[in-house]
Formats: sequence, C-alpha cells, structure tokens
Amino acid sequence: TARGDLHDIGKNLVAMMLEGAGFEIIDLGVDVSPEKFIETAKEKKADLVGVSALLTTTMPSMKDVVKVVRDSDLKDKVKVFIGGAPVTQSYADEIGADGYAPDAASAVDEAKQLLGLS
Repeated sequence: TARGDLHDIGKNLVAMMLEGAGFEIIDLGVDVSPEKFIETAKEKKADLVGVSALLTTTMPSMKDVVKVVRDSDLKDKVKVFIGGAPVTQSYADEIGADGYAPDAASAVDEAKQLLGLS
C-alpha cells in the first residue's frame, strides 16, 4: 500500500487475483515508501508496480511512486497501476499512472492490457 496506508484487504485481493492469473507477485506489505517500490522493482526486474490506497490522505504518495519511477532508469520498462476505494481513473490520469483498476477482478485485466497480454 502507499506510504502511510495500513489497509491491506484490497491489496491482498488484487495480489491473490493476479497470482491466480499466473502473475508472480512481490508483496511489499503496507506503508511502503516510493523508494522501496523502485528499489524492489529494480532488484526483481518487475514489469508492473501496483499501488493501493484506502485513504484519501495517502493518495498523494501514489503520485510520488509514479514520479520516482518516471525519474529513474525504469521509466520505459515498468508500468505503474493504482487502485483503492477513493481512487478514480481521473486521479490516475492526473498523476500520470499507466493504469487504474476499480476492483480486484479488473486489476487482472488491466495488468494484462498494460503488458500487452490481452
């Protein structure tokens, strides 16, 4: 989850759905700094970074994750997608996220689309 957010039920559902669809998941847990997202993405050679937030007060950290990825050497290699109860497509567009999923089932479709698998 985004820095400051301790709510992980949605994150866990998305991870479970993605894993069931054949994706390898690296779950960083809750309250994750933007730097930890990018550090792990580099280390594990990730294709996607997913960030969730349940609180509107933690949504700005999602923007920080997008910025850290865009400012790194991963900018053309890693896609960032976001979700969570207060998150919208409009917010994803505003912060420059590559994708948005309104729920766990949609996250699988969005991940596949972002990676050109659908």
